[in-house]
Amino acid sequence: MTAAPSPFASLDPCVHCGFCLPACPTYLATGDEADSPRGRIVLMRALERGELRPTDAGLLQHLDACLGCRGCEPVCPSGVGYGRGLEAARALLVRERGLSASARGILAVFRRTWLWRTLFGGARLLRQLGIADRLAGGSRAGFGMAMVAATRPGQQGAPTHALAHQAGPTVALFRGCVMDALFGHVHEATRRTLEVNGYRVVEAGGQACCGALHEHAGDRVGAQALARQNLAAFASPADFIVLNSAGCGALLKDYGHLVGGEAAAAFSSKVRDVTELLADRGPRAGGALDLDVAYDAPCHLQHAQKVRTQPRQLLAGIPGLKIEEIPESTLCCGSAGIYNLVQPEAAEQLGQRKADHIRAIAPDMVATGNVGCILQMRAALDGGEKTPRVLHTIQILDQSIRG
Repeated sequence: MTAAPSPFASLDPCVHCGFCLPACPTYLATGDEADSPRGRIVLMRALERGELRPTDAGLLQHLDACLGCRGCEPVCPSGVGYGRGLEAARALLVRERGLSASARGILAVFRRTWLWRTLFGGARLLRQLGIADRLAGGSRAGFGMAMVAATRPGQQGAPTHALAHQAGPTVALFRGCVMDALFGHVHEATRRTLEVNGYRVVEAGGQACCGALHEHAGDRVGAQALARQNLAAFASPADFIVLNSAGCGALLKDYGHLVGGEAAAAFSSKVRDVTELLADRGPRAGGALDLDVAYDAPCHLQHAQKVRTQPRQLLAGIPGLKIEEIPESTLCCGSAGIYNLVQPEAAEQLGQRKADHIRAIAPDMVATGNVGCILQMRAALDGGEKTPRVLHTIQILDQSIRG
């Protein structure tokens, strides 16, 4: 009988060349080899062999500090699957010692739909009443309020009627948790742009959180439970399953690995980021927008899903719009799932680094494709003399079409 491959097998190609070091945000911040992908691979291998215990303080410090952004993967000449190895290491640590109290509390919220809907409903009320804006500040609680304030919708164009093509491919929209509760305006923009470009959007009831937060934290059991709920929700046939949040999309495309089985693999094969579907169709040209827009690619869109050219292609098709490139555009903004909640100081440092680069080019808007990135950058940019609006890429395309 053939032995099952090690969950750390994706790390085998590593030759410790060091090409990954300048692509790692935490290594650039600390200069510590143990905070680099190369150093963490050494630690993960020691954990696998039993040379380091799951309770080792240094091991936990350096693995917990990793963003899981996977920015090291595209620059690796050997094709190391760092993200897969990190998932295996964190799952092993959770099996052996459990989750931290803060991570356990945060993830428990997302396991229960009624709980996150209640919590985010309260956040939406704070946003609408302007209380979140007034309480935003430099403290940890103030940063949380800044993120709540950052969920407010951007400028919307004049309403138009979408030109639905009933004979077009059917697309089931994945609504998620934070996106559904606080970014419904992005879902509506997604629906409009898809319909205008010939897709027929359908709804799938009974959806849950995607489970990405749980998988990144090492709670594989929680991630698998949520994945199975979503597999059941999308059992009705559709040509594609579309997402507008890069972190969710990366995991849904990986349900075949996470859950296993033909049904999960078939599900994952139909998952697309909304920019992939629109780029495949053209897309339909809209009205001119005389704007300078800086595009910031989410880590789990460019590194995990390898969707790099499509968002820029969509923005480049808008008449009058100029695309600005952000320095260090491949580096994480510091959001990274629940990273900015459990590692707030490191996340704030990375957020300010990203904000400084954005301020240096002074765009009118920043476009991105992930809810966490929108929140992180809006909060980091808040308070400057000229604060650019941070919008989802689809919102800008929607404004052009509706304008």
